[in-house]
Amino acid sequence: MSDLFAPSQIPHQTLIQNARIQLDLKRLDLVHPQISGNKFYKLKYNFQQAQQQQKIGVLTFGGAYSNHIAATAFAAHGLGLKSIAIIRGEELAHKKLNSTLSTAQQFGMQLHFVSRQHYQQRHEVEFLQTLARQYPDFLIIPEGGTNSLAIQGCKEILTPDDLSNYDQFCCAVGTGGTLAGLIESSLPTQQILGFSALKGDFLTHDVQQLTLKRNWQITDAYCCGGYAKTTPELMQFIQNFEAQYQIPLEQIYTAKMLMGLFDLIKKDYFASGTRILAIHTGGLQGRQI
Repeated sequence: MSDLFAPSQIPHQTLIQNARIQLDLKRLDLVHPQISGNKFYKLKYNFQQAQQQQKIGVLTFGGAYSNHIAATAFAAHGLGLKSIAIIRGEELAHKKLNSTLSTAQQFGMQLHFVSRQHYQQRHEVEFLQTLARQYPDFLIIPEGGTNSLAIQGCKEILTPDDLSNYDQFCCAVGTGGTLAGLIESSLPTQQILGFSALKGDFLTHDVQQLTLKRNWQITDAYCCGGYAKTTPELMQFIQNFEAQYQIPLEQIYTAKMLMGLFDLIKKDYFASGTRILAIHTGGLQGRQI
């Protein structure tokens, strides 16, 4: 593995510190200029496996605003591998590419747009076996990068200092891999709260398949209607937050988590004295502010 995935020091930025609550933000958006945020950790061991198995490329899945797609394209390009993505939404083939997909394409990724019905097969064994036969020299990485290798990488997000200095960890949730990594590395006395970017409680079931621990929960109360959807309240929160803290946000994941966190803190959801570390999961190439 080249130094593309070399570890670096990740800064923390204090957002709230008073007698009741300490809220710090771990700036994973600064871990790498292109392999952004949590994707750095989710892809690290997947690409290591691709190289060890002498694959010529990787094949993966995602929606039009997937941080995973852009990060995978850059990582493959940087390591001299090919990349293919199956993208949800066949109608996108006839539209101008958004910033996420155009970024991926610029790094050589082949984009295959499929219907939403076809895309639903992405987890089915028979469908994946067909892809493996069609692309035998490609490593197939699941949607969002979430698999055991991704969780292995995401366990490295929290450092020993983080585990010593905080009671509560929070992050946005798309497929559950990052949350599972935080859960697996956490101590039994610590709590993990996930803010779903999607409407519905299915992510709780998905994460239950990835960990045996029970010191966590997921809320979809701040998903703003679903994946990639926004509300005037969210957009106003982003403007106010960026003006106050000079930290860039994107509207898909981190902004929703932070809006939810600030609201819960205002409602005294957390016990007095709680030290919270929230994770900025990057994805700023999808920013549409």
